[in-house]
Amino acid sequence: MAELIRARLERTFVERILEARDAGMLSLESITPDSTLTEYTPPVDVQPSVIHHVRSMNPPPPQPKVQLINAPDYREGYANSVQIRVNLWDFLLLFGVINQTAPDNVNIHNFQGVYLSPQQAKALLNVLQQNVSQYEAAFGEIKLEARAGAGFVQ
Repeated sequence: MAELIRARLERTFVERILEARDAGMLSLESITPDSTLTEYTPPVDVQPSVIHHVRSMNPPPPQPKVQLINAPDYREGYANSVQIRVNLWDFLLLFGVINQTAPDNVNIHNFQGVYLSPQQAKALLNVLQQNVSQYEAAFGEIKLEARAGAGFVQ
């Protein structure tokens, strides 16, 4: 029984480290084969007498060199509207520009749709959250209030 709990803890611990790394919340570059984690508190649903010690971890493989290459049809655009559609397999982000032609008439001209896997959507959420937090730390809180006459925030 103790081995089963230990195996479960080890797998859960490694999975959490990898998830944190993939989400950009943890850098494993400083971990060496001699690194140790001497105290690990197991989840609440595990017997409190069980303490798992990790003696060493293998260093992560070296990060690949990433080259950003723009495709021939690459373009940049301004969007003040993003609509999101979701199904079981993917997220669709529709980027567009809002044009209010009258107080009671708003046109949204979509110019680009981008499909993301659920995993990429969650990674995007994490990256956006980090960048918004950094922006707000530097420039102040971003307020989501409707502008006068606009009537809505999208």
